[in-house]
Amino acid sequence: MGEVSATSRPVITIQDELRSVMRNFATGVCVVSTFTDAPSGRIHNALTVNSLTSLSLSPPLISISIRLESTFLDELMESGVWAVSVLDDGGEDLARIFARPEDERRRSLRSLPTEPGSATGAVVLDGAAWLECRYHQHVVTGDHVLVIGEVVGLGADSTRSPLVFLHGGFHRFEREQV
Repeated sequence: MGEVSATSRPVITIQDELRSVMRNFATGVCVVSTFTDAPSGRIHNALTVNSLTSLSLSPPLISISIRLESTFLDELMESGVWAVSVLDDGGEDLARIFARPEDERRRSLRSLPTEPGSATGAVVLDGAAWLECRYHQHVVTGDHVLVIGEVVGLGADSTRSPLVFLHGGFHRFEREQV
């Protein structure tokens, strides 16, 4: 039998392995929005994330994780406020839209039904459970920034089933009727 030399074996890095392992962890899917103020008016931006975490009930804190080099992160840090729209099982198209390049996200956001959050002014997508946050602190960690926000407004429709991301794709499940 022939042996495979070390130089012909595929190189598998810990990053590849980590991605493979984390594909087995189901997450919810959210769209985070923020804005910048310009002389021409408020300019909104939004981004799909699946890194939403509840950190504390007292005070009410959540976190999101955003790539360090993201221009969306720059805008969020400048405004100090954001809204999180938690997508339901009909939100896959929205998740895909806000995972696109920035100019496409901004254009789409202008054409979708939204309303400004009453606590922050960051837009909330119609029909989604939502949280409005004010900057609390952040931690630079690796190639991402963990942004922690104090929840200052929220609402939900508890009858909707969530959109879930697992094994590299979107999934839905039916909630048990209690």
